[in-house]
Amino acid sequence: MGQGLMGALGFEGERMSKVDTAWLRMDSPSNLMMILGVWILRPGIQHAALSQRIHDRLPPYRRFVQVAREDAAGAHWVDDPHFDLARHVTCLPLQQQPGQSAQAALQERVAHLAMQPLDPMHPRWQFELVEDYDGGSALIARIHHCIADGIALISVMMSLADGGGLPPQRKPSHRQRSAAGAAEDWVVDTLIRPFGDLTARALDAAGGGAAKSIALMASPQQGFSDTLGQAMNLARTGAQLASDLAALALMPDDSPTRLKGTPGTTKRVAWCEPIPLDEVKAIGKALNCSVNDVLLSCVAGAIGTYLRDLGDDTQGQEIRAMVPINLRSMEDAWKLGNRFGLVPLVLPIGLDNPIERVFEVRSRMNELKGSMQPLLTFGLLSIAGLLVKPAQDAMLAIFGRKTTAVMTNVPGPGTKLQVCGSTLEQTMVWVPQTGTVGLGVSILSYGGGVQFGVIADTTLCPDPQRIIDAFEPEFQRLLMVTLMLPWGD
Repeated sequence: MGQGLMGALGFEGERMSKVDTAWLRMDSPSNLMMILGVWILRPGIQHAALSQRIHDRLPPYRRFVQVAREDAAGAHWVDDPHFDLARHVTCLPLQQQPGQSAQAALQERVAHLAMQPLDPMHPRWQFELVEDYDGGSALIARIHHCIADGIALISVMMSLADGGGLPPQRKPSHRQRSAAGAAEDWVVDTLIRPFGDLTARALDAAGGGAAKSIALMASPQQGFSDTLGQAMNLARTGAQLASDLAALALMPDDSPTRLKGTPGTTKRVAWCEPIPLDEVKAIGKALNCSVNDVLLSCVAGAIGTYLRDLGDDTQGQEIRAMVPINLRSMEDAWKLGNRFGLVPLVLPIGLDNPIERVFEVRSRMNELKGSMQPLLTFGLLSIAGLLVKPAQDAMLAIFGRKTTAVMTNVPGPGTKLQVCGSTLEQTMVWVPQTGTVGLGVSILSYGGGVQFGVIADTTLCPDPQRIIDAFEPEFQRLLMVTLMLPWGD
């Protein structure tokens, strides 16, 4: 019996980390644990060229040719003895209804695929290419969260760019960076940089002991008692950690807006055209706020506008969004797996004044700096991976009650990339929502612009395009009010 077949039968294989195991078991009828991405390329590319590029670039990432198998001890990875690239890289024409725009048809297709489970008998990823889309091509990527988190998978996707393809798990040399400059310099120097310095501050506050505890909790060789022991060590790292643990445990349930409730089994997606990043930076400089503060305040404004347009009273209301925070060091930039924590960001959707709202967001972000909540949520996910599935579901359901949205905010390359000789014009990525969370928000800067996208459960938010349509007006209102402020000489 060959090694591949023995592995497929569960006799041997590489043990899956506890955090990755938690994500493997987190699929539900309402929320599949897939990271969803869309690329718009012009001019168009051919299926054969894309398949060859993936064949040449993905083999160093072994998870893309391995199957995730669950067992009594958790889960493990084994090579797929029947791996066939054609199963994972498909090509279909876009079904466009009469009078329907190409973008609307693509959004409909993306939403449909968001609710189609990946085949558990083979590696859990798939790329679907629409060769003819709006003067170019569109690529829809679906990758299960158990393979890796969004940060790692974006670096994998960037390896498909022209000049990319460095072996994972090592820092590129200067000569190598010059060959693939835009993509690889960005991954190492920008993407891995912590969101708002939260990771660096948390690790500094906790010291080496906390960083070691993270590594031990992620280790597939670590036993249950040892893992709990390391989690307890985290709890002994000081007053800051105790305070953050209490804050997580005592978070009140989120505001009961129409965006909260029991999700169904249908989703819709929407995204806007990019807005100039230079304008976002100019507002931030004028108001002494970060780019993130500006964008998040516009998201809060767009959601508030959406609810008010439906007749809801948002005065004094806030909603909580869980924001993934990278916990990778630069030397681990190319590794797969899940290495991130979460912080709860409260968005003041009830504040209509754009200046007041951006300052309130800035204040909330400043409060999170130095927080150890990313470490704590990583530890909770590690422990969840040790529990039986019903216990894991019950533990993670707590976050569903306390959260309205999952939000990603990713800084991309400032220069547009080339893929198979074509220009990557636009890119969007959504991480999955969990439990009863029905709203996913994505903010991604790329090529001098910023794109805002929403994926929503149709039971809770039937028309996410209305949130998208409110985003740019909120940004323009903030820009106009900023320009009207009285500035000194």
